[in-house]
Amino acid sequence: MPSSVISTTYYDSSTATLRIIYLSGAVYDYLNVPEKVFTAMRKAISKGSFLNKYIKGYYEFKKIN
Repeated sequence: MPSSVISTTYYDSSTATLRIIYLSGAVYDYLNVPEKVFTAMRKAISKGSFLNKYIKGYYEFKKIN
C-alpha cells in the first residue's frame, strides 16, 4: 500500500542506516537501525505509522535534504 507520507525507503546494512525520502522531498537518515526493524517496516500496512511508533524518537537521525 502506498504511503501518504513516505516516498521511498532505503537500507544500508553495512552502516545500519535507514534512509527515508518523504513525499515532501525531505530526506532523513536514521542511524543504527537494526535490519529487523527495516524488514518489519517494509511489511507494515502503514509505513508512516510504523515510522512514528518504532523509529522516530528511538534512533538518532540526520537531515540530508
